[in-house]
Amino acid sequence: MRDANTEEKRKHSSRLVPFSYYKSIIPSYFANVPIHWHNEFEINYILSGQGEFICEDEKYVSGAGDIIILPPNIIHAIYSANESELNYDTLVFSPEMLGSLGNDRSTAEFIRPLTNGLSKCNHRITAEHPYYAEIKTTVENIISCAKGNSALLDMLMKSELIRLFWLLNEGGDIVPCDEKRNGLSDLLRPALEYINENYTEDVTIEKLSETAHLSQSYFMSKFKQFAGISAIEYITQLRIKKACEMLLETDCTSAQAAFDSGFRNLSNFNRQFRKIMGCSPNKYRKTEHSL
Repeated sequence: MRDANTEEKRKHSSRLVPFSYYKSIIPSYFANVPIHWHNEFEINYILSGQGEFICEDEKYVSGAGDIIILPPNIIHAIYSANESELNYDTLVFSPEMLGSLGNDRSTAEFIRPLTNGLSKCNHRITAEHPYYAEIKTTVENIISCAKGNSALLDMLMKSELIRLFWLLNEGGDIVPCDEKRNGLSDLLRPALEYINENYTEDVTIEKLSETAHLSQSYFMSKFKQFAGISAIEYITQLRIKKACEMLLETDCTSAQAAFDSGFRNLSNFNRQFRKIMGCSPNKYRKTEHSL
């Protein structure tokens, strides 16, 4: 079982409002969504462009109209693809929106197994899906409710979420898990946990390979195979994303964002920020706040 302290730190929901909606554009808002996981469900609805998605051991390029559905604790990441700007809506919501704490038979047989990892879900819904039109309409209704953000719309959202997962069950997209897989995501998860917990500190390949119980050369090879970038590049991208969040969500200085996200050299931070985001930290803050 994963330590709660090693999960993504951002709080996506509360008891009163058990969901969060995000409007996302890669690379304009942020360069990518680094590998992470959380204990909520997530729905990504692609509006335009293309993006490369990593979902556990699956990797694929998705485009406009595709719907990515992730149960809790699924390792995932999103990168730009084919030099395309990826424009998408994201909803992250608590399992309680699906009534996961209930004791009725539908919850026991269909919802709770998906929440606790005993069932798995087809992550990618495309136009070829037999129920695509209904799923697309349902997801659009869910996103609309999230944007409306009221207690009355929350009630409608719950009913639409239940409908979505009914459609997924009807379409054969939710099935019992086989025996535990030993794919790359499981192999590297201890190292990813360590990075997510310690990215503000000096993280070395030696420590990561030791955490994953792998040789350094094998660890570096498998990390690059899984993520498409080296572990050091991943740590840098994660730090830049955290800095972007601080620049947009707080009044901290660029220097404080740099140090609080793990950089120990301001010149290196500015250089890496420009390389990944295409502009200076100050320009990024001004541009994004003006949108």
